[in-house]
Amino acid sequence: MSLVAMAETRSPMRSGRSRCGGSIKVTPRESAGAGSTDCARPGMTGRLHMRVVQLFVSCLLLGVGVALLLTAAVGSDGYSTFVNGISIATGMPFLAVNVIVGAAFVALAWLRGVLPRWGTLVQPVVVGATVNVLLDVSSTPHSWVWRGLLLVAAFPVLTLGVAGYLGSGAGAGPTEGAALAFDPPVPFRWSYSVLQGGGALAGWLMGAAIGPGTVLVVFLLGPAVDLVAARFALFDMSVVARSTADSRTRPKTPT
Repeated sequence: MSLVAMAETRSPMRSGRSRCGGSIKVTPRESAGAGSTDCARPGMTGRLHMRVVQLFVSCLLLGVGVALLLTAAVGSDGYSTFVNGISIATGMPFLAVNVIVGAAFVALAWLRGVLPRWGTLVQPVVVGATVNVLLDVSSTPHSWVWRGLLLVAAFPVLTLGVAGYLGSGAGAGPTEGAALAFDPPVPFRWSYSVLQGGGALAGWLMGAAIGPGTVLVVFLLGPAVDLVAARFALFDMSVVARSTADSRTRPKTPT
């Protein structure tokens, strides 16, 4: 089942009534994910703060996971391989390339109906900066055992990072947004794999390393993120999927 279908099943649009300043107002539950209404609800500010914290922590985790993969040098995720390949070919810093490529992916997603939000801007900057810092202070170990351990450690960190920032409801980053843009007709777990695979191939042609880690991420990261999102409410991506669906459909006029 696609994420959009899951969103429509789990979180149908609801409307309720609440008192704001003594008057009754209809308060539709918006698809933005912050639970915004015509008037502020108790605890909404606290939930927003938690979402902000979840977004930044998850982006840091994602950056750590990417850096672990790049340091292991046994193949990284497709998007990072693509960005790293351009960085190697042009001599530009990873952060700068990450922002440029991210903007291109966001534009593609926008054309397909996935509107950028503030989290869309935060994700590539925080992840890119984290990767830049960690790559400057780390080096690839000579032992294949240590490199294998880095790979094993990176995969769950990547999974939690991607699922966590999408679950914050602040918007999808470049790769995830582009994958969601094609869901439907292609479920996220497979559209994500296709994008990762294409990025890995292009990055390899420009000199970036690929290997067992690349295969692991290309084929398993999308399904793993999908699984975590389905099992744990904290990582529920239906907020992002619901906003994607709403942007593609025109609201029906009541008769």
